[in-house]
Formats: sequence, structure tokens, C-alpha cells
Amino acid sequence: MRPYGGTSRAGACTCGWIGESPRPVSWYYRNWIRPLLFLQDSERVHNRTLQGLAWMSASRELCSAMAGWFNTPGLPVEAFGLRFPNPVGLAAGMDKGAVAVPAWESMGFGFSELGGVTRHGQSGNPEPRMFRAPAEEALLNRMGFNNPGADILAERLARWHARGRWPSHPVGVNLGKSKVTPLGEAASDYAYSFRKLWGLADFFVVNVSSPNTPNLRQLQDKSALDEILAALQEVNAAEQRMAGGGARLKPILVKVAPDLTWDALDDVVSLVAPRGLAGLVATNTTIARPPTEDPVARWVYRETGGLSGRPVRERSTEVIRHLYRQTAGRVPIIGVGGISTVDDAWEKVLAGATLLQVYSGLVYEGPSLPSALVTGLRERLAGAAWSEVVGSGAGVTKN
Repeated sequence: MRPYGGTSRAGACTCGWIGESPRPVSWYYRNWIRPLLFLQDSERVHNRTLQGLAWMSASRELCSAMAGWFNTPGLPVEAFGLRFPNPVGLAAGMDKGAVAVPAWESMGFGFSELGGVTRHGQSGNPEPRMFRAPAEEALLNRMGFNNPGADILAERLARWHARGRWPSHPVGVNLGKSKVTPLGEAASDYAYSFRKLWGLADFFVVNVSSPNTPNLRQLQDKSALDEILAALQEVNAAEQRMAGGGARLKPILVKVAPDLTWDALDDVVSLVAPRGLAGLVATNTTIARPPTEDPVARWVYRETGGLSGRPVRERSTEVIRHLYRQTAGRVPIIGVGGISTVDDAWEKVLAGATLLQVYSGLVYEGPSLPSALVTGLRERLAGAAWSEVVGSGAGVTKN
């Protein structure tokens, strides 16, 4: 079986295949659409794409047609009390303002993570703030949590619910800290957003690992993170009581940086049980800059910001494997970082990822990527249970 996307990862696609199944959408995207898109500013293309998906999201017929076109097979997975139709999800950062919520399910994703959202709406860092390094299949961004704010996001989510356009797959929200909020008040900032959005999403991810908000990564320190998680679980319990009727606590996960040391990662792991974390997300973008011979990549790598895509793939997988070992496989891990082929996805599953997310891979491989990954993962399973395969390459004996 050949990996999805052909034999040359950085060059032009020779085919759009998984096994012997052609993926014409990918072929046309890589050879015709992507070259045209890459002539334009990265953020402007991103915004135009979201505008188009937002327009499609308003129509049941268009979303249904898109779902039929991609025809993503099922591969059900259960994690932190939720059922996912397949394990491939949309990573945070793609739809920060929740403008295209129904479209992601139609595209074949098994779940989506909206945001990051902060208590206060903010415009983010000055432009330009998003860059491509095509030869390395990488993106670099310093967006700075640009988003409409928790109040407006809550209104949009409530509107999708009210219009009957809410997806059947789980929807998460990525929570960040407002730039204007001092580090000492971070817990209340996160708690406000969580309280505002509690009844509107299925799970929440605490983002203390973005490199693009000044000093944010200091909140990965054990004591600071513990304070944030304590505040969130207090809100969680209060909202559950108010909801009544058998309402459940919302799953809370923490997203970690690939640049953390093993000891720092272990500090995060030490909070899993005391603070009732439902899972971990590994990893965010990296501030590291790998060596490259490509002149465009060298220029991009001089920019400040977080690097995603193929350069972070190996480190992300290492972090997943470490977290899986340190938690003895008992804590679900969402693996994200450099997934653009079935080989990439399978590598992370074997390392311990129960669920997967893509972002940069979607930019480079196109909208058929979710369907292609799920199809390939089903083939790799060859009839085995998903739970048996997750972490089977991490060297942990399962109970």
C-alpha cells in the first residue's frame, strides 16, 4: 500500500491514491488548485476559504452534497465519554470564529475544535503573520489568538444550535488567555470563557502552549496550570449542578507544547488525576527551527512564531509516546502535528494517540484529506480493534 499523496512529499503529487483507490480531488488540488492558492497571501486565502465554507454551512443541501462527495467511511472511536464517528479531527485555529461549524462534518471530519477563543475579543498580532514553506510542507504563524471573544462565539454557537445546524460529531472549543489579561489573572480569564461556552460545546481544550501570546507558555508551569484547572473544574461542577437532568461534566483537556522538557511534561501529567483531566493534546506549534536547504524555508524560519506541519511531526510523535507511557495508556491523547499521510497518522496511533487532528496537512493535501486518512486507517487496522492498536508501539503493557 502506498501512502496517500504519492511518493514525493515535497514535490508535485504523482497521484492521489490510498492503496488502489484514486482520490481525484487530491490530485486536482495538489496539481492545479494549490499552486494558484500559493501565489496569494496565506491569511487571505484562509479567510476566503472560510467565507466560502460559511456560505455552504448555511445550506443543508450544500453540506449534504459535500458529505456525499467526500463519502468518508465510518471508524467509530469512543474517548472521554464521547463517541466520534472517526478519529480524524480538525485542529484548533482553522475556524476561530465558528463561522463554518457544519461544514467540517460534511468534509468528513470525525470532530472539530473551534477557537482558540479568549474572554476578550482581539485582533491578534500585526500582519503579515502567516507564512508557508512549501518545500518543507510547513506553516509558520504568529496570529496571536485573533478571535471575536467568548461572548460573540457563544452567540454564534447558540445560533447554530437554534437553526438545527449543529453537527452530529463532537465539537470542542480551544480556550486561550486574553492578551490584556495579566498572568496572575489568567485563571479567571479562562474560567469566564468556559462558563460562557459550557453548554454549547462537547469538550474543551486549555491552550497554555501557543508561542504567540507574550509569556503564555509560562502558564504550563505546574502551579500556574494547577490554578487554571482548579478554576475550570469549579465552573464545571457549578454548571453541571445548574443544568440538572443528569448533565455530565464537560471533558477538559490540556494542549502541550512540543518544546517542553520531559520533566515539564511529567508535571502536566501529574495534574491529570488531581484535576480530573479527560485527556491531553500533543502538540502545539514549535519555536524550534530545523535545518533546511530550501531558501524560501530559510527565509520563513527567520520569522517569529510557531512552526507547524512536517517539521514538527517527529517531535510531536515523541511527545505522544512519552505521555502515553507516563499515563500507562489510561489517558486519551489527541495527536496533532505533521499529519498529511496515512503513514503519519498511523505512526501517531501506534505511539498512543486515540484521536488525531490536522491543520497544515489540510492546507497542503486539500479537503479530501480526512476521507483519505480514515480510509487508510481502516485498511491498516485489517479488522483489529482500534483500542488494541492505540499505543501498541509505545512499549506499554495494557491492563
